Amino acid sequence: MTNFNDMLEKAKEMQKKMKEAQNEIKNIQVEGVSGGNLVKVVLSGDYELKSILISEEAKKENQEIINDLIIAAFNNAKENLKKKSSEEISKITGGINLPFDIKFPS
Repeated sequence: MTNFNDMLEKAKEMQKKMKEAQNEIKNIQVEGVSGGNLVKVVLSGDYELKSILISEEAKKENQEIINDLIIAAFNNAKENLKKKSSEEISKITGGINLPFDIKFPS
């Protein structure tokens, strides 16, 4: 039974580390850009949009293009957040590929 108890303890420790990592991820911020830096957005680790910066050059474009640039910048930030989150989780799990938003039972 020792092996089972060891496995259970390791699982509990991994769960604790994952919760800590998820909390840390919420505090990170990433930037997304589009149009050669015409639009920049900042996204928090829990996908909250923190800011949108539209350059003066971009403001000269029509609304549809500005909308597309904002969407592209947001999607770029989202991809950057996924990468950053995966890096953080990888540090905790020792390279085991787990999704950063995995839910553990309480």
